[in-house]
Amino acid sequence: MNVHPKPEMNDLRMKGVIGNLLRVGVLLAASIVLVGGILFLIHHGGELPEYHIFHGSSSPLRTIPGVIHGLMTFQKRAIIQLGLLLLILTPVANVLFTVFAFWVEKDKLYVGVSSLVFLFLLFSLFGGKF
Repeated sequence: MNVHPKPEMNDLRMKGVIGNLLRVGVLLAASIVLVGGILFLIHHGGELPEYHIFHGSSSPLRTIPGVIHGLMTFQKRAIIQLGLLLLILTPVANVLFTVFAFWVEKDKLYVGVSSLVFLFLLFSLFGGKF
């Protein structure tokens, strides 16, 4: 029986995983925005904007539950918003992965620093409301 040991986490492997995580996240987000944009233009591309009329209503797509509801009803703008949310969450996932990678390496200092960066990201994403 040929058993391959699980490769341990080292700096080179961590850089590779982080690079791939960022690459996949950005490509996935861009693809979703592109699909949503194409669908939006197919449906609304011929409309003329009415710049002389001000519409001051708030968009329900500014919240995650609003985006989810918009996706359930197949709103094209919600698809675009989903792509933008994924783009924002890509570096957050990167920092979270870094916390766990340093934890596996048992590097307490960098676990602490990465955790602090992660908490600052969460704090800023939620508008400073914890």
